[in-house]
This record gives sequence, C-alpha cells and structure tokens, in this order.
Amino acid sequence: MRGRFETDRRLTVRMAVTLFLLGLLDVAFVAALIALLKSWVLVVVIAAAALGAQYWFSDRIALYAMRGRVVERSEYPVLHGVVDRLSALAGLPEPAVAVADTDLPNAFATGRSADHAVVCVTTGLLRRLEPDELEGVLAHELSHVAHKDVAVITVASFLGVIAGLIVRFAFYSQVFGGARRDQNTAAVFAGVMGVSAAVYALSFLLIRALSRYRELAADRAAALLTGRPSALAAALTKVSGDIARIPTRDLRTAQAFNAFYFTPAFGAEPGIARVFSTHPSLEQRLDQLARISARLGEAAPPGRS
Repeated sequence: MRGRFETDRRLTVRMAVTLFLLGLLDVAFVAALIALLKSWVLVVVIAAAALGAQYWFSDRIALYAMRGRVVERSEYPVLHGVVDRLSALAGLPEPAVAVADTDLPNAFATGRSADHAVVCVTTGLLRRLEPDELEGVLAHELSHVAHKDVAVITVASFLGVIAGLIVRFAFYSQVFGGARRDQNTAAVFAGVMGVSAAVYALSFLLIRALSRYRELAADRAAALLTGRPSALAAALTKVSGDIARIPTRDLRTAQAFNAFYFTPAFGAEPGIARVFSTHPSLEQRLDQLARISARLGEAAPPGRS
C-alpha cells in the first residue's frame, strides 16, 4: 500500500557527509578569519546574522524574489485539492499554496520545516500540465519538504554567503580604514581574499553535488508515492521542452533561482558545465523513472523503451 515518503538512506548519508565536510570547512574558515581579522566577535556576529536570516525567512525571501503569492482555496480549488490529497497520503502537514504569475513553467518548495512550508507553482505550469502530471510535480516538491531539503541546503550554503560577505568587509575596511592601514594591510587583505575564495569554491561544488542527488531522490520519492512514474516523466519532458523554447532574455532572471526549481531554467548543459549544475540531466532523471516504472510494472515513460 502506498503512503508516506519512504526513508531515503542514500540521501540521508549524502546529506550527512556533505554537512560534515562543510562543517570541517566552516571550522577552518572561522579559525582562519579570526587569525587574520583579529576579531572573533565580528566573525561570529556576521555568521549568526546571515544564517538566522536565511533560515527563518527563506520562505518569504523566495516567494518575494520569485513573485509568488499565497492563494486561497477559492481561487485555485483544483491545485489546493491535489496538494491536500498528496499531503494526507504522505503524512505531512498541509503546506501553504502559492502561485507565481509567469509563463515560465516551473514549481518550487520553500520553508524551514514541514510546518512552515510553501509549495509554489507558476501559471505557466498550470496551463501546460495534465492533472496526473501536475500531481507528479507537486509530489516531487512535497518530497523536498519531507526530507527537509530546503533547510539543509540553506544551512549548507550559508558558508559561501559568509565568504562573500567577509571578502566585501575586508575590502571596504582596508580601503576606508584610514589610520588602521599599515605595512601588513596587503598581506591581511590577500589572506582573507584567498581563504574566502577557496571556501566559496569548495562549498559551491559540494552543495551542487548534493543538490543534484536530492533532485533524483525527490523524483524517486514522488514516483513511488503516486505510483505513476510515467506521469512525472511526461511532466519533466514537457516542462524541459517548453523552457528550451522560451527566449533566453526571459530566462535570465529565473536562472538565479535554479536551485529551487523543479527543473532548471535553461537547456541541456554540455560537458564540464554539468559539474556546476544544481540538477541532474533530463536523461538521468528519465532513466531513473523508467527503471521505477519497470519495477512497478507500469508502462515505460514517454521516450523510453
């Protein structure tokens, strides 16, 4: 009997390993900054403020940035009905439901916990998908909520944000520091810039690797919850194809939020670019769904034998 998202041990292990590595990087980063800047209070205050803001206000920030608004049941009864049914099936509290008025077909989930979650879809997605395809996409987003993906990625990514803030602080403090400048200024500045750049690069790669796996995990969980991998595969194929036909200039703003989206706002990524992607390739996602279809005895997803 279907019901609830299954515990994904592989996702749990990957999250734990990534957070452990980022934690080690965090400790080394803070220690280096304290040694270079001679102010542990400043480092702690900046880190705490950035992490707190990201963690507590992630849902509001994401909705505002992507122009989504929470909608009432009377406005979108079908959408609310699907979210309610899937939430009950998965044993999750009902999240807030939001809609972003844009032709870009996509969806995302945000919020620090299941009790503070928001699932948002675009009007472009609602116009394009059949009911079973929309159910697959929403199940994918609810899987992110169930596995606390948003909170984990928020906590994991704050290190890179701090690195950027420290670089700016070091730059402006040395440029406008006046009497504080001395013969060691160049060395301190170079040290802070070097450490911050290295931390940003390493955290960037670790988070991208985790993000790609969590998308595959969400696809797998959604397919098993709904029992219709082919519907999710059809939605992926349709959305990816339609996004590829949207003019590049209309995708530039959306690309800043690719990590949140159901599928990224650009076409296929060749070669080394895939290492930096927040999502696995469409082929990887469809291949996984085809294997699940075969296991469930369902007809293969479109385009797969």
